[in-house]
Order: sequence, then C-alpha cells, then structure tokens
Amino acid sequence: MDPFVTLTAAAAATKRLKVGTGVCLIIQRDTIQTAKLVASIDQVSGGRFLFGIGGGWNREEIEAHGTVFTSRMQKMREQVAAMKEIWTKETADYNGQIVKVPSMQTWPKPAQKPHPPILLGGAFPWAARRAVRYGDGWYPNATAGDPEQYMPAFRQMAVEAGRDPQSLPVTIGGAPEDLARLERFRDLGAVRVNVSLPAEPANKILPVLDRWAKLKRQLGN
Repeated sequence: MDPFVTLTAAAAATKRLKVGTGVCLIIQRDTIQTAKLVASIDQVSGGRFLFGIGGGWNREEIEAHGTVFTSRMQKMREQVAAMKEIWTKETADYNGQIVKVPSMQTWPKPAQKPHPPILLGGAFPWAARRAVRYGDGWYPNATAGDPEQYMPAFRQMAVEAGRDPQSLPVTIGGAPEDLARLERFRDLGAVRVNVSLPAEPANKILPVLDRWAKLKRQLGN
C-alpha cells in the first residue's frame, strides 16, 4: 500500500506511536508534492513522522519513473536540499544540477522544526556517508552486515566529518527476534529497531506482536 495513506491511518489511530517510511524512494517521486505530503502527515500526526528515504536498487523500476539510474543518488541529495528549502522558508527556490524548484510558496509547513528527521536507509559505508553528509540519522538493516562492526565505524565517520554522533541516531531495520542481539544493538547505541511483519491476518500477526511486546519489556524501554 502507499506509505503516506497507511501511515496517516496509523497516525489517526494512535497518539504516541511514531510513524515513518522505511524507506520512501523519493527519486521516484515529484519533489514538491513529496515535500507537501511529508509536511501534511507531520501536521496530521502532531509531529510524529520520521522520513526514512533511500535511493533504491531496481534499475528497471527506477528508470520507469523517469530517473537516470546512475545519477539517482545525486538526485536524492538535491531533492532533500530542495525539500528543506520548501519546509523552512516562506518563499523557496532551489537550482541543482538535476532538481530545480522555481520560486514558490506552499503550506502547510511541518509541525517538527525545522522539519521531520530524515533517516538515510541503506548499507555501510555508502548510506552511512549520505546520512553524515545531509541526514538526521541512519537506517541500516541488520541482515546487511554486522552492527558490531559498522556502528562504531559510523560514529567515527561522523566525528571525522565534524558532526556529533549523538545528532545522528541509528535505527536498525530487520531486527531479529533475539533478546541477546537486541540488547547488543541497544548497547551499541541504536535508538530503535524495526521488525518486518508478514502480510497475514490478525490471528497470525497478533501473537508476533505479543512476543515483541514482551521483548520490549525485557529490554526496559
């Protein structure tokens, strides 16, 4: 399903739960319209939105949306820069090599200031570098590398770039249903983990959620 539709439904049914894309392929979306979608859901949710983004890997899919595969990461960086202008300025404009936004005005602005956190999804070291360069956090997957190796390296990367590692929280996707590993992720400094759920009826999903609720209590947070 479309993430902005389903996350709006989740935001309307909850009061404290953060809602986020994991991940939104912004390179396949219009920059101005995506900025409005993000600002709108951040307003509807009362500032609970996390904007997880990625550059994708499926060449055929990406090019079917009119994006040049080889320059998609540059496009993503320019889209983020353009959206930051749209979110934070009354009159915004942006003139990148790929992304161009003429002088314009649009509302609403996001509830979170200056904008919702932008979490760069992807593996170490490439996505980690992008997170340090222009993101507000990093979103790797536990199945793509060992967090015990890449999390200390990510913090060092941030320091070398002149950024405070505490300003770049790590969210680990694809978390295993394993208390010992989850404790290790926590001790390494991960602020949250996400678990993938199968597309099954409630009688299959609710027992899984019950087990994760127990793990959450055992982790103490």
